[in-house]
Amino acid sequence: MSTVVTPRQPSVVIAPALSTRLMPYALLAPAFLVTLFIVFFPMAQAIYTSFFDLILWKPNASRFVGFGNYIKLFNDPVFWTALGHTAVWIGLTVPLQMGLGLITALLLNREFPWRGLARALIIIPWALPSVVIALMWRWIYDPNTGVLNDILLHLSIIQTAVPWLADPDLALYAIIATLTWQGFPFFAVMILAGLQGIPRSQYEAASIDGASAWRQFRHITLPGIAPVLGTAGLLRVIWVANSMDVIFVMTGGGPGYATHTLPLYAFVRARQNLDFGYGTAIAVTFTLLLGVVVAVYLMRTMREVER
Repeated sequence: MSTVVTPRQPSVVIAPALSTRLMPYALLAPAFLVTLFIVFFPMAQAIYTSFFDLILWKPNASRFVGFGNYIKLFNDPVFWTALGHTAVWIGLTVPLQMGLGLITALLLNREFPWRGLARALIIIPWALPSVVIALMWRWIYDPNTGVLNDILLHLSIIQTAVPWLADPDLALYAIIATLTWQGFPFFAVMILAGLQGIPRSQYEAASIDGASAWRQFRHITLPGIAPVLGTAGLLRVIWVANSMDVIFVMTGGGPGYATHTLPLYAFVRARQNLDFGYGTAIAVTFTLLLGVVVAVYLMRTMREVER
């Protein structure tokens, strides 16, 4: 009995070059679509809304005003006050967090008992929710029952209790101290990772050559962690600039406008006053200003890399 052999049909093979070219786009498409609808579409809608006089409690009066809301900003004294507070907020908080994080990382990089436990505990302020931190520090600053005034009175540093959050001259700096305590562990962890990437042989060679501890820090440690400081600093500038939850919980922007920053002012105008047109104009303006700061930073970083 003879067996009939059926010839195999040649299978259709997609050109490997074409599939290789399309694969990256196929993998990136879900993330691109999510970013488009979650980030860029709301941004475009916010820019569009900023051209309208849109107040929700009088919807029938909504009208297109073009750049009217942006022109209104220049005559708004609260906007300029909030802009100044934002500059102080960023200019003090980020360097203080970086400096305290650098000192902490240098200490945690040394050999001492229970170092692993110390490294784990140092992350607690960063891990706590911002609302919890704000409530905790509001109680610490309380002029009647707060522990800060109690300690300072016992040490005879002050003679009477200080209303830290009720004094227009102190409230913003008190909140800066709170955010510094919350954010320095981020720098500590990032810098510690950078320190452990520096070869020990460089320090040993510098010690043999007679270099002091300061010279080793200046010529070995700082260059070794410079990329980490740059990246972490940029991230913290963006995060601190957009941070408003701690301020809102601790003072609500008060007393008066003493702790108003631009993100908080935009929130107050849009969510509490229901003036979405003017509120989004403030938010868009702040985004542009922050974008300029980031662009300048990136340009300087690229120039340094090219050198």
